[in-house]
Amino acid sequence: MNNNLLFDFTVDKAAKTVFITREFDAGLSLVWDAFTKAEILDQWVAPKPFISKTKFQDFKVGGRRFYAMVSPEGKEGWIIQKYTAISPKTNFKLFNAFADKDENPELPGSDWDYTFSEQNGTTKVSITIYNESLARLEKMIEMGFTEGFKMSMENLENLLAALSQR
Repeated sequence: MNNNLLFDFTVDKAAKTVFITREFDAGLSLVWDAFTKAEILDQWVAPKPFISKTKFQDFKVGGRRFYAMVSPEGKEGWIIQKYTAISPKTNFKLFNAFADKDENPELPGSDWDYTFSEQNGTTKVSITIYNESLARLEKMIEMGFTEGFKMSMENLENLLAALSQR
């Protein structure tokens, strides 16, 4: 296992943007699948002790993913994402918003831009999250986004290691 993997997490409040760069000791195809297939996403995206529950996902331009972060007590926090651009194995973009259980978005939302590249068996994922408002960015941070996202990345690293052994 490579312990020298890059992980950079920067919040730029002036730009209302979060910049994340993370390397994984896994091939591009596996990492791409981990970010784009609901059955894999649900295994890592929620920081413990929460779980992720995808109601539906249609990974195509104009398609959507609707899922909940579920607390140990069973409380569901719903999120809806609409895919706005997809370049297989290199980039995808989506619009992300909190929502109610009936898929009604809570605006404003945020634009997420994921870029993937591989070098010598290490895959780098760069994520830019632009928030439509500073208030939304601050709400994300208050809700524990920074800590939760870092935990999710650790979940993913462990899952990729397990999947690579298969």
